[in-house]
Formats: sequence, C-alpha cells, structure tokens
Amino acid sequence: MREIQFREALREAMNEEMRKDETIFLLGEEVAEYNGAYKVSQGMLDEFGAKRVIDTPIAELGFAGIAVGAAMNGLKPIVEFMTFNFSLVAIDQIINAAAKLRQMSGGQFSCPIVFRGPTGNAGQLGAQHSQNFENWFANTPGLKVVIPSNPYDAKGLLKSSIIDPDPVIFMESEVMYGDKGEVPEEEYYLPIGKANVVKEGTDVTVVSFGKMVPRVVIPAVEELTKEGISVELIDLRSVRPIDFDAILTSVKKTNRLVVVEEAWPLASISSEIAFRVQKDAFDYLDAPVTRVTSADVPLAYAPNLVEASLPSITKVVKAVKEVSYLKK
Repeated sequence: MREIQFREALREAMNEEMRKDETIFLLGEEVAEYNGAYKVSQGMLDEFGAKRVIDTPIAELGFAGIAVGAAMNGLKPIVEFMTFNFSLVAIDQIINAAAKLRQMSGGQFSCPIVFRGPTGNAGQLGAQHSQNFENWFANTPGLKVVIPSNPYDAKGLLKSSIIDPDPVIFMESEVMYGDKGEVPEEEYYLPIGKANVVKEGTDVTVVSFGKMVPRVVIPAVEELTKEGISVELIDLRSVRPIDFDAILTSVKKTNRLVVVEEAWPLASISSEIAFRVQKDAFDYLDAPVTRVTSADVPLAYAPNLVEASLPSITKVVKAVKEVSYLKK
C-alpha cells in the first residue's frame, strides 16, 4: 500500500485504463494545457497527446453532446465538468440522450461514458456553485451515480466506471482533492452498487456518502464512541444503485438509523432510504428514521449562514442521540 492524494487516485485510474484502451479519451475545460482545473489530469496531455486529452470551450452542452455521439460510435469518453453545477447546461444530453440511448435504440447502441467532476459546496462560493445534484441524476433510469469518499474508493470505482458499458455520473469534491489515503500498488476494481461498512457497531446505523463521510460523519462517530455509543457506519459509495441490502442488514441489528447527506431534504437520497427502511424493516425500528441534510434554502455566502445550513458534526451527534433517546 502507498499513500496518495484523491486527485492522484483519479489520475491513476484514468491513466491505467487509457493505456489499455485507445478508445478512451478525456475532454473538458482546462483538462489539457492547464493540467486540469484541480490538477486531476496533470501530465496526461504529455502522455496521451491532444487527440485523447482535449481542451474544450466553455460550452458544456456542446462537449457533452460530442461525447455522447462519440460513445455511440464506439469510443469511451470521460467528460470532466469543472463543477456539477455547470452540468445543468448539459443536462439534456445527460438525461435525454445518454441515459435513454440503450432503451430507445432497442439495444442497438450503448453509451459507455463517464461524466465526472466536483459536487457540493467548497466554502464561500455562493448559491450557484454550491449545489448537490446526486438525487437529480439518481432519479434517472439508465444512469449510475457514484460518489467516492476516499482515494482508495475513488480509484477503484472510477476504473469500474470507465469500463462500464453505460453512462456513469462520477461525483467528487473540490475540498477532497488533496485528501490522502492508502491505495494498493496492484491494479484493482471496486463494484458499483456495493456499500462499504466503514465501522461495525451495535447501537445506531449511520448511512452517508461522499464528502460527508470524512468531513462530518467519521468525526461525529469518533465523538460518539468516546461517549459509549456504538455506531455502525455505512458508506454507500454509489446512490444509483443503492445497496439497500447492506442498510437493511445493519438496521435489523442496530434498530436505529440516521442518514446524512449534503443535499436539500425534499425528494433526497435520504428520503428514499427512509422509505425503504420503514417498508422493509419497520418491525425492527425502535425509533423513527432521522435525516441530517442541508437546510431547504440556497446556500448563502456569509460563513455563519453556511455553517448554519450544512450538516455538521454537532448535528450528526445530536441526531444519533435523539434516535437513541438519550439526553441532548
């Protein structure tokens, strides 16, 4: 094992697959000459050349459409959005083209394409650059939606996403690109749709994904552990498909569930998880399913309002204690 940054794990995944398959190419804003807005694609232009690492204009609708057409014709594009906030410009190509291509062509066309880039807030960037659209894309049949929380998962899941025959939304975080973690020397793949039990426990199940896991949930679990509360932590890794078996198995053991996500509360991933758990594990619940999400407002710029709006360690600790019927 060796310790590398999150951005390096992503780069290694792309490099390894591109060396094996000449039909794979990367395109997006500043991915080539500038080595990527977040330096994820550093050095890739030098190795693979301008035909496989392509700088695009600021035109997400255009280059997403080009990528879909390329995928229809036997290539395997990796599309980098500078942020998934900008993917809204290209959402017609993602949802009405890529996601529906296999079904609407009667299986004549597949669409092996990865749309990747950062999601969620990264500090004081304002309402238009701080949004989470995981549940939007997860609501679309035909797409897979992957959200890794650490370098090990990022590399293994991105490699699996690149070789997947169907479109994958691969969501990262600006604030995690410098995070370090251990990654094997040997090549490996992680299956899409298989959650990771980060920590086993007996009192409460906490389910989360992406940036929330290292930034909010793990510190909260550490604090709760010191207070004698045994938390079972599940990192979903992907939100389409969702590993409901892992969640239900855990809830049947702990009898309590808290779901943490950065998105707004209405029609969220946590909403779907809460529904499935009350449907399939109702008799095992000793408390109502509780959610910790962002406030139901556009994210403000003021730092005190940002802090008030987002999930936090304090909010997760409070939620776990509430479902445990412990004093706050």
